[in-house]
Amino acid sequence: MSDQPILFGTKLAEEALPKHVAIIMDGNHRWAKKRRLPGAAGHRAGAKNVRPIAELCADLGVDSLTLFAFSTENWNRPQPEIDLLMDLMRAVFRNDLDELSQRGVRLRIIGKRERFPEDLQEQMTDAEALTANNTKMSLNIAANFGGRWDIANAAKKLAFMVKEGNIRPEDIDEDSFSRHLSLEGMVRPDICIRTGGDHRLSNFLLWDMAYTELFFTECFWPDFDEEMLNVAFDWFYERKRRFGKRS
Repeated sequence: MSDQPILFGTKLAEEALPKHVAIIMDGNHRWAKKRRLPGAAGHRAGAKNVRPIAELCADLGVDSLTLFAFSTENWNRPQPEIDLLMDLMRAVFRNDLDELSQRGVRLRIIGKRERFPEDLQEQMTDAEALTANNTKMSLNIAANFGGRWDIANAAKKLAFMVKEGNIRPEDIDEDSFSRHLSLEGMVRPDICIRTGGDHRLSNFLLWDMAYTELFFTECFWPDFDEEMLNVAFDWFYERKRRFGKRS
Protein backbone atom coordinates (compact mmCIF):
# COMPACT_ATOMS: atom_id res chain seq x y z
CA MET A 1 0.00 0.00 0.00
CA SER A 2 1.17 3.51 -0.75
CA ASP A 3 2.47 5.55 2.19
CA GLN A 4 0.16 8.39 1.17
CA PRO A 5 -3.57 7.67 1.59
CA ILE A 6 -6.10 8.69 -1.00
CA LEU A 7 -7.85 11.94 -0.06
CA PHE A 8 -11.43 10.98 -0.76
CA GLY A 9 -13.55 13.85 -2.05
CA THR A 10 -10.86 15.01 -4.49
CA LYS A 11 -11.04 14.38 -8.23
CA LEU A 12 -8.34 11.70 -7.95
CA ALA A 13 -10.26 10.00 -5.17
CA GLU A 14 -13.47 9.94 -7.20
CA GLU A 15 -11.63 8.22 -10.05
CA ALA A 16 -10.12 5.66 -7.64
CA LEU A 17 -13.35 5.04 -5.75
CA PRO A 18 -15.13 1.68 -6.15
CA LYS A 19 -18.50 2.23 -7.81
CA HIS A 20 -20.19 -0.73 -6.12
CA VAL A 21 -19.31 -1.75 -2.58
CA ALA A 22 -20.59 -4.95 -0.96
CA ILE A 23 -20.27 -5.54 2.78
CA ILE A 24 -20.70 -8.71 4.83
CA MET A 25 -21.52 -7.20 8.22
CA ASP A 26 -20.04 -9.77 10.59
CA GLY A 27 -18.83 -9.84 14.18
CA ASN A 28 -21.76 -8.34 16.12
CA HIS A 29 -21.97 -11.21 18.61
CA ARG A 30 -18.20 -11.35 19.13
CA TRP A 31 -18.14 -7.56 19.60
CA ALA A 32 -20.62 -7.98 22.46
CA LYS A 33 -18.81 -10.99 23.95
CA LYS A 34 -15.53 -9.07 24.00
CA ARG A 35 -17.28 -6.42 26.11
CA ARG A 36 -19.03 -8.99 28.30
CA LEU A 37 -22.40 -7.88 26.95
CA PRO A 38 -25.30 -10.05 25.76
CA GLY A 39 -25.32 -10.91 22.08
CA ALA A 40 -28.38 -8.71 21.57
CA ALA A 41 -26.27 -5.66 22.41
CA GLY A 42 -23.94 -6.50 19.52
CA HIS A 43 -26.79 -6.82 17.05
CA ARG A 44 -28.22 -3.48 18.20
CA ALA A 45 -24.83 -1.81 17.82
CA GLY A 46 -24.46 -3.32 14.36
CA ALA A 47 -27.89 -2.09 13.28
CA LYS A 48 -27.00 1.44 14.40
CA ASN A 49 -23.92 1.36 12.16
CA VAL A 50 -25.86 0.80 8.93
CA ARG A 51 -26.96 4.39 8.36
CA PRO A 52 -23.59 6.08 9.11
CA ILE A 53 -21.73 3.82 6.69
CA ALA A 54 -24.45 4.15 4.03
CA GLU A 55 -24.42 7.95 4.35
CA LEU A 56 -20.63 8.02 4.19
CA CYS A 57 -20.59 5.93 1.00
CA ALA A 58 -23.26 8.16 -0.55
CA ASP A 59 -21.34 11.32 0.34
CA LEU A 60 -18.10 9.93 -1.09
CA GLY A 61 -19.76 9.12 -4.42
CA VAL A 62 -20.26 5.35 -4.30
CA ASP A 63 -23.00 4.43 -6.79
CA SER A 64 -24.23 1.22 -5.11
CA LEU A 65 -23.85 -0.29 -1.66
CA THR A 66 -25.04 -3.85 -1.01
CA LEU A 67 -25.27 -5.00 2.61
CA PHE A 68 -25.65 -8.65 3.64
CA ALA A 69 -28.23 -8.27 6.40
CA PHE A 70 -29.82 -11.73 6.72
CA SER A 71 -28.88 -14.90 4.87
CA THR A 72 -31.02 -17.88 3.94
CA GLU A 73 -29.00 -19.84 6.51
CA ASN A 74 -29.68 -17.39 9.34
CA TRP A 75 -33.10 -18.98 9.89
CA ASN A 76 -31.18 -21.78 11.61
CA ARG A 77 -30.27 -19.50 14.51
CA PRO A 78 -32.15 -19.60 17.85
CA GLN A 79 -35.66 -18.16 17.55
CA PRO A 80 -35.09 -15.34 20.09
CA GLU A 81 -32.13 -14.12 18.01
CA ILE A 82 -34.21 -14.27 14.81
CA ASP A 83 -36.99 -12.30 16.50
CA LEU A 84 -34.47 -9.67 17.59
CA LEU A 85 -33.08 -9.36 14.05
CA MET A 86 -36.61 -8.89 12.70
CA ASP A 87 -37.23 -6.13 15.25
CA LEU A 88 -33.95 -4.44 14.34
CA MET A 89 -34.91 -4.45 10.64
CA ARG A 90 -38.21 -2.80 11.57
CA ALA A 91 -36.32 -0.20 13.60
CA VAL A 92 -33.96 0.62 10.74
CA PHE A 93 -36.88 1.22 8.37
CA ARG A 94 -38.70 3.26 11.00
CA ASN A 95 -35.79 5.38 12.27
CA ASP A 96 -33.28 5.68 9.43
CA LEU A 97 -35.28 5.71 6.21
CA ASP A 98 -36.16 9.41 6.14
CA GLU A 99 -32.55 10.50 6.68
CA LEU A 100 -31.30 8.16 3.96
CA SER A 101 -33.98 9.33 1.56
CA GLN A 102 -33.11 12.98 2.17
CA ARG A 103 -29.55 12.16 1.12
CA GLY A 104 -30.81 10.79 -2.19
CA VAL A 105 -30.43 7.10 -1.34
CA ARG A 106 -32.66 4.62 -3.15
CA LEU A 107 -33.45 1.49 -1.14
CA ARG A 108 -33.86 -1.94 -2.68
CA ILE A 109 -34.50 -5.22 -0.87
CA ILE A 110 -33.01 -8.26 -2.58
CA GLY A 111 -33.87 -11.78 -1.46
CA LYS A 112 -36.93 -13.92 -0.93
CA ARG A 113 -38.99 -11.66 1.29
CA GLU A 114 -42.12 -13.88 1.46
CA ARG A 115 -40.83 -15.60 4.59
CA PHE A 116 -40.70 -12.40 6.60
CA PRO A 117 -43.64 -11.28 8.79
CA GLU A 118 -46.30 -9.42 6.81
CA ASP A 119 -45.75 -6.10 8.58
CA LEU A 120 -42.03 -6.24 7.75
CA GLN A 121 -42.81 -7.05 4.13
CA GLU A 122 -45.06 -3.99 4.03
CA GLN A 123 -42.26 -1.85 5.46
CA MET A 124 -39.93 -3.11 2.73
CA THR A 125 -42.44 -2.29 -0.01
CA ASP A 126 -43.17 1.16 1.44
CA ALA A 127 -39.44 1.94 1.78
CA GLU A 128 -38.79 1.03 -1.84
CA ALA A 129 -41.73 3.17 -2.98
CA LEU A 130 -40.66 6.16 -0.86
CA THR A 131 -37.11 6.18 -2.23
CA ALA A 132 -37.84 5.00 -5.80
CA ASN A 133 -36.96 8.33 -7.43
CA ASN A 134 -33.70 8.92 -5.53
CA THR A 135 -30.58 8.74 -7.67
CA LYS A 136 -27.53 9.54 -5.53
CA MET A 137 -26.85 5.95 -4.42
CA SER A 138 -28.59 2.60 -4.50
CA LEU A 139 -28.62 0.84 -1.12
CA ASN A 140 -29.37 -2.84 -1.58
CA ILE A 141 -30.31 -4.78 1.54
CA ALA A 142 -29.81 -8.52 1.07
CA ALA A 143 -32.42 -10.09 3.35
CA ASN A 144 -33.25 -13.80 3.28
CA PHE A 145 -30.70 -13.84 0.49
CA GLY A 146 -28.35 -16.56 -0.65
CA GLY A 147 -26.08 -16.65 -3.66
CA ARG A 148 -27.15 -20.19 -4.53
CA TRP A 149 -30.82 -19.22 -4.23
CA ASP A 150 -30.21 -16.25 -6.54
CA ILE A 151 -28.63 -18.46 -9.22
CA ALA A 152 -31.29 -21.16 -8.90
CA ASN A 153 -34.03 -18.53 -9.08
CA ALA A 154 -32.59 -17.08 -12.28
CA ALA A 155 -32.37 -20.57 -13.80
CA LYS A 156 -36.00 -21.21 -12.84
CA LYS A 157 -37.13 -18.01 -14.56
CA LEU A 158 -35.28 -18.93 -17.74
CA ALA A 159 -36.68 -22.46 -17.64
CA PHE A 160 -40.22 -21.07 -17.58
CA MET A 161 -39.38 -18.76 -20.49
CA VAL A 162 -38.10 -21.73 -22.50
CA LYS A 163 -41.20 -23.75 -21.61
CA GLU A 164 -43.46 -20.92 -22.79
CA GLY A 165 -41.50 -20.52 -26.02
CA ASN A 166 -40.22 -17.02 -25.24
CA ILE A 167 -36.56 -17.98 -25.52
CA ARG A 168 -34.56 -20.86 -27.00
CA PRO A 169 -32.11 -22.80 -24.82
CA GLU A 170 -29.29 -21.98 -27.22
CA ASP A 171 -29.96 -18.26 -26.69
CA ILE A 172 -29.10 -18.44 -22.99
CA ASP A 173 -25.69 -16.99 -22.21
CA GLU A 174 -24.04 -15.14 -19.32
CA ASP A 175 -25.66 -11.82 -20.23
CA SER A 176 -29.19 -13.22 -20.47
CA PHE A 177 -28.69 -15.17 -17.25
CA SER A 178 -27.43 -12.08 -15.41
CA ARG A 179 -30.58 -10.18 -16.34
CA HIS A 180 -32.57 -12.47 -14.03
CA LEU A 181 -30.37 -12.08 -10.95
CA SER A 182 -31.19 -9.83 -8.01
CA LEU A 183 -28.60 -7.18 -8.99
CA GLU A 184 -29.81 -7.05 -12.59
CA GLY A 185 -28.87 -3.79 -14.27
CA MET A 186 -26.14 -2.88 -11.79
CA VAL A 187 -22.39 -2.77 -12.09
CA ARG A 188 -20.95 -5.83 -10.32
CA PRO A 189 -19.35 -5.18 -6.93
CA ASP A 190 -15.83 -3.80 -7.21
CA ILE A 191 -14.95 -4.63 -3.61
CA CYS A 192 -16.48 -6.88 -0.97
CA ILE A 193 -15.59 -5.96 2.60
CA ARG A 194 -16.05 -8.62 5.27
CA THR A 195 -15.72 -7.54 8.87
CA GLY A 196 -15.20 -9.82 11.86
CA GLY A 197 -12.09 -11.73 10.77
CA ASP A 198 -13.56 -14.64 8.79
CA HIS A 199 -12.28 -15.22 5.26
CA ARG A 200 -15.22 -16.58 3.29
CA LEU A 201 -18.19 -15.37 1.24
CA SER A 202 -20.84 -17.30 3.21
CA ASN A 203 -23.12 -17.75 0.18
CA PHE A 204 -23.28 -14.03 -0.64
CA LEU A 205 -23.25 -12.72 -4.23
CA LEU A 206 -21.66 -15.82 -5.74
CA TRP A 207 -22.33 -15.03 -9.41
CA ASP A 208 -21.75 -11.30 -9.16
CA MET A 209 -18.40 -11.42 -7.38
CA ALA A 210 -16.41 -13.41 -9.92
CA TYR A 211 -13.88 -10.54 -10.19
CA THR A 212 -14.64 -8.62 -7.02
CA GLU A 213 -11.68 -7.65 -4.83
CA LEU A 214 -12.10 -9.27 -1.40
CA PHE A 215 -11.07 -7.23 1.65
CA PHE A 216 -11.10 -9.01 5.02
CA THR A 217 -10.63 -7.20 8.30
CA GLU A 218 -10.53 -8.28 11.95
CA CYS A 219 -12.59 -5.22 12.84
CA PHE A 220 -16.07 -6.14 14.08
CA TRP A 221 -18.97 -4.54 12.24
CA PRO A 222 -20.09 -2.23 15.10
CA ASP A 223 -16.55 -0.74 15.14
CA PHE A 224 -16.31 -0.34 11.36
CA ASP A 225 -16.13 3.42 10.78
CA GLU A 226 -14.91 6.08 8.37
CA GLU A 227 -11.26 5.33 9.11
CA MET A 228 -11.70 1.63 8.36
CA LEU A 229 -13.67 2.39 5.20
CA ASN A 230 -10.82 4.58 3.99
CA VAL A 231 -8.35 1.76 4.77
CA ALA A 232 -10.43 -0.57 2.59
CA PHE A 233 -10.67 1.97 -0.21
CA ASP A 234 -6.92 2.68 -0.08
CA TRP A 235 -6.31 -1.07 -0.35
CA PHE A 236 -8.68 -1.25 -3.31
CA TYR A 237 -6.84 1.61 -5.02
CA GLU A 238 -3.61 -0.39 -4.90
CA ARG A 239 -5.13 -3.48 -6.51
CA LYS A 240 -4.18 -4.37 -10.10
CA ARG A 241 -7.48 -5.36 -11.69
CA ARG A 242 -6.78 -7.25 -14.92
CA PHE A 243 -9.95 -9.36 -15.27
CA GLY A 244 -7.94 -12.25 -16.73
CA LYS A 245 -5.91 -10.04 -19.08
CA ARG A 246 -2.26 -9.04 -19.06
CA SER A 247 -1.58 -5.64 -17.52
